[in-house]
Amino acid sequence: MITLYQFVECPYCEKVRQKLAELKLDYKKVNVSYSRDDEIREMLFSKTGVHTVPVLEVEGKFIGESEKIIHFLENLGK
Repeated sequence: MITLYQFVECPYCEKVRQKLAELKLDYKKVNVSYSRDDEIREMLFSKTGVHTVPVLEVEGKFIGESEKIIHFLENLGK
């Protein structure tokens, strides 16, 4: 299962959503709080070292930053 942690209006999250759609990958979206003090945001930072979204979770692996996520998705299954 793929989970995308995101803000709806974030342009970097949109790039990742477009890539997921292009690759016809099923995924779950989790909208996170804007506050960096939020529990989910703190967990994402502890997993990625990145304070921003998008963050992609795939089989327990967390990937931050849109370009890294897109690169990962393009190479998924190769």
